[in-house]
Amino acid sequence: MTIELPPDTPVWLRGVTEPASMERGDNSSKVRVLRRLMTLTSPAREAAVLVLFEGSPEPGTGAPGGLPADAHVLLTQRASTMRQHRGQVAFPGGATDPEDEGPIDTALREAAEETGLERAGVQPLTLLPKLFVPPSRFDVTPVVAYWREPSEVRVVDPAETERVVRVPMSGLLDPANRFQVRSPLGYSSPAFQVDGMLVWGLTGGILAGLITGAGWELDWDRSDVRDLETSLAALGMTL
Repeated sequence: MTIELPPDTPVWLRGVTEPASMERGDNSSKVRVLRRLMTLTSPAREAAVLVLFEGSPEPGTGAPGGLPADAHVLLTQRASTMRQHRGQVAFPGGATDPEDEGPIDTALREAAEETGLERAGVQPLTLLPKLFVPPSRFDVTPVVAYWREPSEVRVVDPAETERVVRVPMSGLLDPANRFQVRSPLGYSSPAFQVDGMLVWGLTGGILAGLITGAGWELDWDRSDVRDLETSLAALGMTL
């Protein structure tokens, strides 16, 4: 699906609409093979997440990619009592309902249900390629959007969500907060440590791809690879 961008879309967000912004490296081919193997017996389930950026319409002066100083992204932390992905940091989103009209509708509905945001203030920008999540067999469509009219957000259902956070992009981009984590299964993931949270996995990969594609990236130590379980334990979290 192609979304026609309004002429007043912030310049600093136009880079995230380019297909090249989600180059995922060597892991992408491995995930495609795994998806084919895992969906031979049952089809993947459709889902969508809302990658929602907010910030001044005007680009920041001298900042990489024109990113304004007040740019934020909306993240949630799942409840530690959930059966799958407990305690993980994620974008708002979830499984597609039969009555949803497409990924955008799914992402906005789920975000409203999880965080209480007002859908009318969100301007969808682009749909990224589907990403397969093996543990849940979800085919996830990331919906990148601009929060043109930010509204109050909160934890709506504590049984599903522990935190709803507007995370400053400056914190995610700080080289001191960026590294990679290696899971017990041997795969590596881009990671960010910010506001007492570890952002990794699907969410970390999407953010890393968009940050690079939009030209917002600052130099960081790509040789810094840490054990995932140890990194989570340092924040009082577990797999």
